[in-house]
Amino acid sequence: MPQKKEVHRINENIDSKTVRLVGDSSLENGVYSIQKAIQFSREKELDLVEINPKLNPPVCKILDYKKFLYEQKKRKKQFKAKQIKVNTKEIRFGPQIGDHDGKVKIKSAEKFLMRGDKVKVFVFFKGRSIVYKDQGKIKLLKFAEEIEEYGKVEQMPVMEGKRMYMILAPKKF
Repeated sequence: MPQKKEVHRINENIDSKTVRLVGDSSLENGVYSIQKAIQFSREKELDLVEINPKLNPPVCKILDYKKFLYEQKKRKKQFKAKQIKVNTKEIRFGPQIGDHDGKVKIKSAEKFLMRGDKVKVFVFFKGRSIVYKDQGKIKLLKFAEEIEEYGKVEQMPVMEGKRMYMILAPKKF
């Protein structure tokens, strides 16, 4: 089974002659030889961990490496839990969509917005229907007006190729 590569270099794996020690209250922060720094860490029965290898000399800390990794993983997990994933749902129709069909599309958009998803509304133009760009824009703006209690317009109608789209974001309740 292959050995898992460590994220940080520790103890003898640090390949610098001198290191800058930081964060230990019993030692004065400063530049020490690698042997002296490792000796300090052994006296405390802890590890010398390279925190920032890019600096010259590299920055190191004396700490319990396993505990350090555990806390990093825990912090990463908490950060991930606080992130909110926003999905974008798409709704498309033509420039001559009927009133009833439009209401069905509005209902599904309301459902998406209430769930917290963004909605990208398309008006697609087939063949010669591209002549009705104004009609498509009017349909999109009416759509936004109908749905304004659930979402707000994040991006006004934009023409892209043979389709015009608008993005709606959910309102905070």
